[in-house]
Amino acid sequence: MTSTKPTLCWGRYQKKPRAILELRSRKLLTDEIQPPPPDSGDVAAADTPASSQPPPKRRKLSPSARSAPVSGDSTASDTDEGSVRVQKNHVAAGIGKSPTRKTDQNSLEAAGKVDNSVVRVVRLAWFTDSLAKGKVLPVDDYLVYQGRKKAPALSQSLPKAEDILKRAREDHTGSRPVSRDRFRHGNTTQHPRLAHAKRPHLDQESTSERERATRLPPIPDYLHNEYSCQRPAPLSSPNCAFIEQLKKVRTLRTLEDDQVGIRAYSTSIAAVAAYPYLLSSASEIARLPGCGPKIVELYKQWKENGYLDDVQEAASNPKMKVLLLFYDIWGVGAKTANDFYNRDWRDLDDIVEFGWNKINRVQQIGVKYYEELQEKIPRAEVEEIAGIILEHANKLRNGFQMVIVGGYRRGKASSGDVDVVLSHPDSDSTKFFINDIVTSLEKARYITHTLTLSDKNSERGQAPVAWKGDDRKAGSGFDTLDKALVVWQDPKWDKAAASKNPNLHRRVDIIISPWKTAGCAVVGWTGGTTFERDLRRYCKKAKRLKFDSSGVRQRGDGGEWVDLESDADGNPAPDMLTAERRVFENLGLEWRPPEERCTG
Repeated sequence: MTSTKPTLCWGRYQKKPRAILELRSRKLLTDEIQPPPPDSGDVAAADTPASSQPPPKRRKLSPSARSAPVSGDSTASDTDEGSVRVQKNHVAAGIGKSPTRKTDQNSLEAAGKVDNSVVRVVRLAWFTDSLAKGKVLPVDDYLVYQGRKKAPALSQSLPKAEDILKRAREDHTGSRPVSRDRFRHGNTTQHPRLAHAKRPHLDQESTSERERATRLPPIPDYLHNEYSCQRPAPLSSPNCAFIEQLKKVRTLRTLEDDQVGIRAYSTSIAAVAAYPYLLSSASEIARLPGCGPKIVELYKQWKENGYLDDVQEAASNPKMKVLLLFYDIWGVGAKTANDFYNRDWRDLDDIVEFGWNKINRVQQIGVKYYEELQEKIPRAEVEEIAGIILEHANKLRNGFQMVIVGGYRRGKASSGDVDVVLSHPDSDSTKFFINDIVTSLEKARYITHTLTLSDKNSERGQAPVAWKGDDRKAGSGFDTLDKALVVWQDPKWDKAAASKNPNLHRRVDIIISPWKTAGCAVVGWTGGTTFERDLRRYCKKAKRLKFDSSGVRQRGDGGEWVDLESDADGNPAPDMLTAERRVFENLGLEWRPPEERCTG
């Protein structure tokens, strides 16, 4: 029996979600082939809900669950990107005979052939190592993802003209029988989802709409750039209502752990945010980069109804309501929210009643001050908090400068938290200074709780994070600068009017940067999520640099630090905002003011 070969793909990436995205972009849909389960004796017992009925609940703490998700302001981003190469059905025999999933391979060998429906994605190093050794190497050590091709959707051939005329005559004479059983027992058996499928959207395009499509405004040149850090994305987009709906769907995908969907929605949102005109038709949005058929359909849906079906359904879905409630707790991410739900917790009372000793201290504080931390912080209060921090810093060591970053700097009327970057021209002044400033603010009773305090940057000599090679993950970026994440409360109030402090608790992040890389810190903490993600991608692919809020390093040549902020004579920037502009200039990027970095 002739042996067939699996499809083999390779590319510059290390992560499974990226591999799936690349395959999907080439219309190659797959179902992942899971590895065989480990020995049952080696598997740790998973958390399971108690079988007994929980005791009665105490007083209610939780507010009513939100009906729609709220997008966050995180600037964390992934860095693994790359192109893919696909080689179909002509892989060397040595590769086809190197099983990576024993269960599937054994069954195929028993059948006498290799299943050509299997797709394997390997790192580019497999190809280069094979060339270097002059032979085809096994793929096992290079495997990123393995899946089985999905069967393509059946396409119906176009009817012939004579068949159409024949059916028309039959319908007219009433001679054509209609079989209800065809729907009741035929199609629904083969495709059970059709019984409850939504009615497809019927496009109604008038002649005037077609004419308007021919007169659409030209796409701005900057929208042809691949990276959102190369485009202006203002806070007040003319399409903000549609963007907000897309953000809510992205939050739903986050709760479903759909990493590919999160990335795709982020790219589309950034493109729509950069489009300077009010969208008027599906054909107009189809022209935008990253806005494929799915976004076009969502636009039609929103245009017709004023909302997206996924968002509307989430508002009435009991499980999604609970997940959104938990996801809004400070210190709780998507994975933890699902874990809480799987423990049979359904509101804040359940967490307090049955899980208080099972959650960490940060999550306990998030639950305790849930309602207060949901309240947005007006710009005036952001400025007041920042002013107090700078005042304490200069009392300790005179000469500190500060920039308020985050959503405030992008122009938001209110913020979820307060983010400030502090720096000093003397590098000795910033070393381990995070401990001093937190202690000073605690003594003055402004900081009520310190959630996280990191001085890792000082421990490594205030040097930018090292580049560890393209094949190694450098870290999440959380500890790249000294920082403190704290809960803040103004300790001053009219004690004659109230016996207890009525001031709301606020979330505040204090970041300390050495002067030589303060511009990178300001850039890294100012932009929207996708802006920061694409800035890292741009540096990696276009400049062969590793960007981080602690500084920039070369990829290769020992990973040397690259000074982007000194002038031609080697003099440091006179202030933090000048340093920020120099980062843009020396990276070859057009300057974008903070108000144009609102990619969502």
